[in-house]
Amino acid sequence: MRKIEHIGIAVKSLETSNLLFEKLFGNPPYKEEEVASEGVKTSFFMNGPNKIELLEATNPESPIAKFLEKKGEGIHHIAFDVENIVSEIARLQKEGFVVLNETPKKGADNKLVAFLHPKGTNGVLVELCQEIP
Repeated sequence: MRKIEHIGIAVKSLETSNLLFEKLFGNPPYKEEEVASEGVKTSFFMNGPNKIELLEATNPESPIAKFLEKKGEGIHHIAFDVENIVSEIARLQKEGFVVLNETPKKGADNKLVAFLHPKGTNGVLVELCQEIP
């Protein structure tokens, strides 16, 4: 893991939260997109070298909808940039971590992604991200 790629924050309303974070950071999101396979709409903000992803559920069965129902708005995950997501998944499995999706899938912001089960990471959902060439 080379660096924190972004911090994901679950929100009830992307429109409302975009306005809030635009005031907070002094600039609008640089990107908005929908990831239909995950049932989520996202927006991304830059704050210096740091990236924040806001996530809004697009259907009531999505992981974000379930998170919001259970925990409310707030930090959902921390994503780490990796050079080779396949080898990183294998390395982490050998270390005993449970990978929720052993085959990387296309995520937002031109990334391949995989998640580690939070039960093995002190309650933190960890996302692995590799830039798609």
